[in-house]
Amino acid sequence: MILANVPLADTPAATPSTKAYFAGGCFWCMEEAFEKVEGVVSVVSGYMGGTVANPSYEEVSAGRTGHA
Repeated sequence: MILANVPLADTPAATPSTKAYFAGGCFWCMEEAFEKVEGVVSVVSGYMGGTVANPSYEEVSAGRTGHA
């Protein structure tokens, strides 16, 4: 799990938003867990790194996109 500089605030509007990147298993399971966290504005699943923009599960699973 990777967490990147996420400040805590009394109210979400009190500070600018910050992005955090996490590694996990099933996209939908991870999304559901983070959507329940107070202060989280948006949850987006996908792949990081690699050489193919917006790869599909099948492309990544085939091992030819450079994604982990």
